[in-house]
Amino acid sequence: MSSIDVGKKEAVNWILENIPLDATCLDVGACDGKWAQLVGMHLEMDAIEIFPKYVRRYKLENKYRRVYLADIRRFKYDHYDFIIFGDVLEHMTVEQAQEVLAYAKDHCDQILIAIPFLWEQGPIRGNPNEVHVQDDLTPELFNERYPGFKPIFMSAQYAYYVRDDL
Repeated sequence: MSSIDVGKKEAVNWILENIPLDATCLDVGACDGKWAQLVGMHLEMDAIEIFPKYVRRYKLENKYRRVYLADIRRFKYDHYDFIIFGDVLEHMTVEQAQEVLAYAKDHCDQILIAIPFLWEQGPIRGNPNEVHVQDDLTPELFNERYPGFKPIFMSAQYAYYVRDDL
């Protein structure tokens, strides 16, 4: 499902101020391609999406340079300047998300994470991957589970984080 709009303006402004023009970017869990619409004109964007119906329904191949139909937990890539995890980590176990982030840190320069707090969610539009496995996340638990990130926007229900270990 597409991420919510809370904090999007602040996240887009942060990207425009901190990520070089034409940087390579991987949009993880692209869904409807919202990030391509928001910043795609400034970046060389690829997408990875696990659910085939989203790739077709939202015509992701028209929004991104390349679209990978794959699971980020098993997807290997060489290097991206910037990776967006927009509403992705909560769909994995803590261990899986930690592994995905550790791999990303070794294969990119900067990371943006969008994450909901205390948000229960089941399957949506027939997509079993939409279930929130980590529906217990709070800012404190996020910091404990995923050190090395700092918030650039935070509300009671949602936050955006970037790497703080560079």
